[in-house]
Amino acid sequence: MDAHPVVTVDDPSAQSSTEDLAPDTGHPLTRGRVLRFGAGFLAFGLLWIVGLQIVAAVLLPQRLRDIGVESPETLLGSISAITAIVSLVSNLVFGNLSDRTRSRFGRRAPWILGGAVLGGVSLTLVGFLPSAGLITLAYCVSMVGLNMMLAPAVAVLADRVPKSLRGTMSAFYGGGLAAGAPLGSLVGALFITNAVPGFVLGGAFMIGGAVVALVVWPRERSAQDLPPAAGGLKELLLSFRPPRNAPDFYLAFAGRLFMLVSYQMIMAYQLYIVQDHVGQTVAESAVTIATMSGILLVVSLLGAVVAGPISDRIGRRKLPVVVSSVLFAVGIAMPWIWPSPMGMFLFAGIAGFGYGVYTSVDQALNVDVLPNDEEAGKDLGILNLSTTAGQTVGPLVTSALVVATGSYSVVFPVSIVAALLGAFFITRIKSVR
Repeated sequence: MDAHPVVTVDDPSAQSSTEDLAPDTGHPLTRGRVLRFGAGFLAFGLLWIVGLQIVAAVLLPQRLRDIGVESPETLLGSISAITAIVSLVSNLVFGNLSDRTRSRFGRRAPWILGGAVLGGVSLTLVGFLPSAGLITLAYCVSMVGLNMMLAPAVAVLADRVPKSLRGTMSAFYGGGLAAGAPLGSLVGALFITNAVPGFVLGGAFMIGGAVVALVVWPRERSAQDLPPAAGGLKELLLSFRPPRNAPDFYLAFAGRLFMLVSYQMIMAYQLYIVQDHVGQTVAESAVTIATMSGILLVVSLLGAVVAGPISDRIGRRKLPVVVSSVLFAVGIAMPWIWPSPMGMFLFAGIAGFGYGVYTSVDQALNVDVLPNDEEAGKDLGILNLSTTAGQTVGPLVTSALVVATGSYSVVFPVSIVAALLGAFFITRIKSVR
């Protein structure tokens, strides 16, 4: 006989209690398990982003110069476009396949580990390959591995973390990403004249993120007792269908898309903005960018770590996401109104804090709007398409505006509008407070 009381969804106290239960076990998490999940998400986000940024932000661009590519900037742009498509498809495919996996090691763990190994090894190979074509191929394979790891790992939030703790766990993950991105760039710079050890270290960090998370997290339960996934090619293809009759899901998609467009419109061009809009020399811009990186590191980490637990405590997801989007818009206005180093520092402080809050709570909101927990990997993969699309479209919008107008002045108001549109779509969500 089940020792747990039967509750109904009509009972408010019952609804509250079910939000405290882990979906996979039906029991509340002990304090020790909460700490293990939090530490695992923090380490996972920190390590994989450090490994990727060591290569993507510093060593890959330098590698293209070192092998004598005639126009490394153009090739780097082409690689970014190709890998955006690869990432988009991989995230959806492997999220769905992990939903359908029925191994004794669970649904997610095999893909997380396998993706980390594939991604880390191919990321390391980028530093040894002699031609632009092979480097592009290896880097694309690395993105396949990365997304093979990421889609199932994020689905752990839906599978194993109680709804009442998802903001906190999302904050640990977002805090790792917020701290790891600038750290990766700084570490990569240390290896710019001796790149091979840097590539090896980057690959090792990516693999280490998955290994540490799987060791620290409580072990995933066997998936062999779950109902088998529908077999056959037709059923597999049909399983990739986007959710139907799920308006909040698509509102969350639109909210993230516009926020990421806004973010990338500025962040992808921050060096050129400092040089061309603010008017600094190359040497001066290097100092400004370094200072901005330090500010972003501190405030993004602070925003990410603080916002998630607060979101859980007040039981609200939309409010922190909307406030963070507005803060980001305010930060963008600073260098537009005040084209100076101080304007850029205010952007880094205000927008960086807003984005830190956003990264920690938005992921929890996305999990909360999933229409079917059994398809969490696939549906989160679809939501993550908004991230990839935003990262691709944002720089293209900025480039088109600068080419058309000859300055960055119009970029700032368009980016502000995009951030506010993202906030507007989030306010229309009805199933999440």
